[in-house]
Amino acid sequence: MTLPIKLSAPLASALGASLTLAYAPFSLWLIPFISLTILVGLIARSSDSRSAGITGFAFGLGWFGAGISWVHVSIADFGGLPLVASVALMVLLCAYLALYPALAFYFASRFFKPIFWPLSLPIFWLISEWLRSWVLTGFPWLSIGYSQIGSPLSGYMPVIGEIGTTAILLFVATVLGTTQSTKHWLKPVSITGITLGLGWGLNQLAWVKETSQSVSVSLVQGNIEQSMRWAPEQDKPTMDKYLALTAPFWQQSDIIIWPEAAIPAIEPLAQDYLEALDSQAAQTKTGLITGIVNYNFDNKRAYNNLLGLGLKNSVTAEQSKDLTGNYSYMHSNRFAKHHLLPIGEFVPLEGWLRKLGPLFDLPMSSFSRGLYQQDNLRVNGVDLAPAICFEIAFPNQISANLYDKTDMIITVSNDAWFGESHGPAQHLEIAQVRAKEFGLPVLRATNNGITAVVNHNGEIQNRLAQFVDDVLLEEVQIVRGQTPYRYLGNAPIWLISLCMLVFAYSVQRRKQD
Repeated sequence: MTLPIKLSAPLASALGASLTLAYAPFSLWLIPFISLTILVGLIARSSDSRSAGITGFAFGLGWFGAGISWVHVSIADFGGLPLVASVALMVLLCAYLALYPALAFYFASRFFKPIFWPLSLPIFWLISEWLRSWVLTGFPWLSIGYSQIGSPLSGYMPVIGEIGTTAILLFVATVLGTTQSTKHWLKPVSITGITLGLGWGLNQLAWVKETSQSVSVSLVQGNIEQSMRWAPEQDKPTMDKYLALTAPFWQQSDIIIWPEAAIPAIEPLAQDYLEALDSQAAQTKTGLITGIVNYNFDNKRAYNNLLGLGLKNSVTAEQSKDLTGNYSYMHSNRFAKHHLLPIGEFVPLEGWLRKLGPLFDLPMSSFSRGLYQQDNLRVNGVDLAPAICFEIAFPNQISANLYDKTDMIITVSNDAWFGESHGPAQHLEIAQVRAKEFGLPVLRATNNGITAVVNHNGEIQNRLAQFVDDVLLEEVQIVRGQTPYRYLGNAPIWLISLCMLVFAYSVQRRKQD
């Protein structure tokens, strides 16, 4: 039976909204199987590709409207806009994001009969998701594969990545959703069971091996209120607070990590503080990484930076006397954020938008980009591939900064913008997937949570509660080896999906002839 659009659209929106429960902090990974199966069945019975696109758009509105509702927290609390304007911006954002699933379903319906969707829809979906991660600098949040970090399908992540896991999930859902009657359920149920079973089997493989070497890491969570972060009179109290929280951990730690922009004073004005911090870290045989904004007065450019201070290389007992740090202004042991956050860190059409309201004139919203590929940070003999804030959501960028010598991934953030919403939990889940894909531990330091250590299997080794001043001290195992995904990237899943598409097209043509 074909439902009219006026009935199918609300149902599709509800199905999209239900996906929120599949992601952290809820993590009900079965929901996408159910929701997408129903959605595919609903669209398969549509009268034409236009109806399929509209239903896909309605699904996207529910998916993003509920899933990224935390964006409204930052707009409403810190954007300085009236409620009507902030709601309108959220509707506009969600409508834009909903275009991508709409395009995937439109083209699948336009060129293929539903019986061929299991072979064709995955590549249309991957193309639409690739566009979503690239157009207007990209916003790949809530890709469906992230919901599977706790499911058997997570076994595919070290092989074909999160986007490959998304394609497999779409394949299973279309197989189930396009089944015509209960008489034919044995085949799709068998395919689903085999797919889940293979994922479980892949999860039993050890793609990388733990070494005998471990590193003692302290992650400092300052819990500075967002309203105080850029108030000049709060610079010294904030810097003093981070020093006080760190003081008990100098002797216990190989590496200490402070979060994004933990030091609120810009780097040229924080030289005395940085030099003292550098010296303290070196004398205690520690390496320290901190976030800071660097404003270069010569070229008038600002960068969201991570600095490596203290020891760059590990030392022996004989070398431990009279140690000095490595810091000087513009020294090389630093990372500049490449993937800037629209509105928050740069404003498109700046001359026009800044006049519209406080949201477009936030503090620190005129950054310059760092290079796409940069050297790892090296502290106390450990090489760390950095990602600042939502850069962790771009696997290609992370991959470009992984080298043979890379020991871990470090990601720092300030999620205070999002209050008590589910945004920070989703952010941590993305970090878990990166760890699983690349087979490397991920160290995540945040201003007010969720600070955590994720092991090379994508499991949360330990974490701090949100909204507390605390330090997470943890032993992190060094691993060696590479996952297939780290070596091959997304090429295999694109090749497989393209072959499936060509096969589906060939068979459909033969049947039409």
